[in-house]
Amino acid sequence: MDNAPELPVSAFEKWDTGDDADFYVQPRFVTHIDNAAIAALTAFYREVLPAGGVILDLMSSWVSHLPPEVSYAEVIGHGMNEAELTANSRLGRRFVQDFNRNQQLPLEDSSVDAATICVSIQYLQHPVEVLREVARVLKPGKPLIIGFSNRCFPTKAVAIWQSLDGTGHAQLVTLYMKLAGFEGMETKVLCDGHASDPFIVVLGRRAF
Repeated sequence: MDNAPELPVSAFEKWDTGDDADFYVQPRFVTHIDNAAIAALTAFYREVLPAGGVILDLMSSWVSHLPPEVSYAEVIGHGMNEAELTANSRLGRRFVQDFNRNQQLPLEDSSVDAATICVSIQYLQHPVEVLREVARVLKPGKPLIIGFSNRCFPTKAVAIWQSLDGTGHAQLVTLYMKLAGFEGMETKVLCDGHASDPFIVVLGRRAF
């Protein structure tokens, strides 16, 4: 992987090498974690995401799991399916882009107050490059929240993700963020998986 000598290129191979745009062409109006995990994530967003700020929801879908009672200046959504993004009522701006082909975000430097990636980090073949772009568009000191569970589309998840457990996933995401220039990373287990889907978040902040 570019700029990550700690990890071999083979770590980011995936079983399905077909065009990702073809895989995501059909909208999927489903949620990929259960209601308890969603509620825990929404509660965490309520604590961390700044009310009245500009929120960047990357690798989004028809729902963003943001607290419904909180108003934001703007929520910018990115995804792989236009119909899903259009159905997401929280998004004020949206764009479709394949990060495995183009990692550059169409946003200005230091223009975003917080960014989120929910249950999708496992599909990135150039995660550090994407997260460097996230750092570029975030204001200094502002948060990036990456959340994940044990669910995925296995044919599209990268090899290293599929070889790890939840603890390993958290360590991997922390490494991605460190290499991308984030600091102060914290891992929080929001759901341990006993009564619901497991759900973990890693929180980091753009360096000043």
